[in-house]
Amino acid sequence: MPIYEYQCASCGKDFEMLVRNASVVPECPACKSTELRKKLSAFAAVTSSASAQAEFPAPCQSCGNPGGPGACAFSANQQ
Repeated sequence: MPIYEYQCASCGKDFEMLVRNASVVPECPACKSTELRKKLSAFAAVTSSASAQAEFPAPCQSCGNPGGPGACAFSANQQ
């Protein structure tokens, strides 16, 4: 389900909306107008390059938590 960015043609408010069904016409949360302009959105992507991987901690060796060592309460010394 994509998140779209809109700008209301009536009041000028910028907002984002999760669009679950393409047949539903979105409306401005401020003025309820359906005269909207879809904005061009940028997206983020994680690559497998070495520089991108250096920004993230290594996964926890005990449980695999992507937050890195110490990110969870699991201890490898417990039995």
